[in-house]
Amino acid sequence: MNENIIFYPILVQMAFAILLMFLWMRVEWQKWVSIIGSVLNLVVASSLFAIILREGTTSVQAGGWEAPFGISFVADALGVTMVLLTAIVGLAVSIYSGVSVNRARLKFGYFPILHLLLLGLNGAFLTGDIFNLYVWFEIIIISSFVLLTIGGEKAQLEGAVKYFTLNFLASMIFLTAIAVLYGLTGSLNMADLVAKMAAVENRTLVQVNALLFLIGFGIKSALFPLYFWLPASYHTAPSAVAAIFGGLLTKVGVYAIIRMFTLIFEVDSLIQIVLLSTAVLTFFSGAIGSLVQNNIRKIFSYLIICHIGYMIAGVGMMTQVALAGAIFYLIHDIVVKTNLFLMTGLIYKMKGTHSMRKLGDLYAEYPLLSLLFAIPLFSLVGIPPLSGFWPKLSLIEAGFDTESYWIIGAILFSSLLTLYIVVKFWSEVFWKPGEQLPNIKHFRYFRKLKKRHKWRLVAPVVFLSLISLYIGFGAESVMELSNRISDELMDPQHYIEAVLPST
Repeated sequence: MNENIIFYPILVQMAFAILLMFLWMRVEWQKWVSIIGSVLNLVVASSLFAIILREGTTSVQAGGWEAPFGISFVADALGVTMVLLTAIVGLAVSIYSGVSVNRARLKFGYFPILHLLLLGLNGAFLTGDIFNLYVWFEIIIISSFVLLTIGGEKAQLEGAVKYFTLNFLASMIFLTAIAVLYGLTGSLNMADLVAKMAAVENRTLVQVNALLFLIGFGIKSALFPLYFWLPASYHTAPSAVAAIFGGLLTKVGVYAIIRMFTLIFEVDSLIQIVLLSTAVLTFFSGAIGSLVQNNIRKIFSYLIICHIGYMIAGVGMMTQVALAGAIFYLIHDIVVKTNLFLMTGLIYKMKGTHSMRKLGDLYAEYPLLSLLFAIPLFSLVGIPPLSGFWPKLSLIEAGFDTESYWIIGAILFSSLLTLYIVVKFWSEVFWKPGEQLPNIKHFRYFRKLKKRHKWRLVAPVVFLSLISLYIGFGAESVMELSNRISDELMDPQHYIEAVLPST
């Protein structure tokens, strides 16, 4: 195998971001170049995914410097799965953006920034160095901040200030944690840190360091209690931007928590209590916040928060079954949450409002599209055999194995709340008689679109819905992948040997 293939997902996004900058004033060209770049990236990500699953974890040292002195890039099953999911979401959003994002925003560099964001995500999932993880996080934050503010509307700017402030705080805590880590071990290479962190005698300082990382990544993941920036900002962005934010950005923080607490830090009794308590509080705060919302995008923003708790609960229980459930839920949630925000954008194009009180009659007007929308909605709930059901089953099994019955109760209760929210959403948006809104300029906008433009809005929803159906009905293969990732996380020796062969 050519080890340099690890760089390809990063290089493809970088090349297309630069190319799109040269096409700054040619908006129509940008739309098609972005789609071509996203298709190419999906091909590269799929190839890397297949190779790593076949041949195992591999690494490459940038510039030829041997680890741990150089910058390591590592592709293991978890990393390449996240890169593949990023490519899938990137393609869906790229197609959708060409029609849904208005021309004024596209002229301000929307597509180059979108590909820089995807570049940062791929880098974060493939890096084997803690400081470079911080660098990729900063690329993600800068790119997402620009995407959030393109257009300069008052609500956008207000949301962007909240988004940037909390994420800037998270970055400062993350950087402080890195400094403490380096002071304790003299290394920032993840594989090298496994042995060096275990050898540190001052375990209290190690716990403090672990909590600093957890706080920094927890803010980025929108964990309780520092989640308020998410529902205050995500609903202000265009639907295409909100989709990639809702699907991927919070999951980068979850990925970092999983990586840190399976590779570098031990989940001892204190960390376990913090993780599980935070998970339960995140369940309830997200679900209750969603219950009282009227704006459909705010409803799904709070549900992002709620369902982050499932993944953190899996990390907190820290068994093979629990981690497999958390990984399965991560895969399911990225696809479904992206699709839900694309769906809200379509609803706005059809009805001209995000207000659930003013919506209605959608099933009577668009029966086929309504049935399509039912797939991500009921996958979100976890109606068997759809995709959300199987990871919850694994997490509940892990709860019995570890005698964490309060976690089982929290999972079941939050699932019931999610079911109630989705049923209420379906009843209000699709079934009840809707208000006539003739003065809203986007009213019936969807009907006036050319057929090819309609398909560019609908096709990404169909694409992601089919993937959701595959995750649900092909749960055996997804669970097999999740179990493999979980096994690798529980026994990181293959990861260490791939980076430091001499060990």
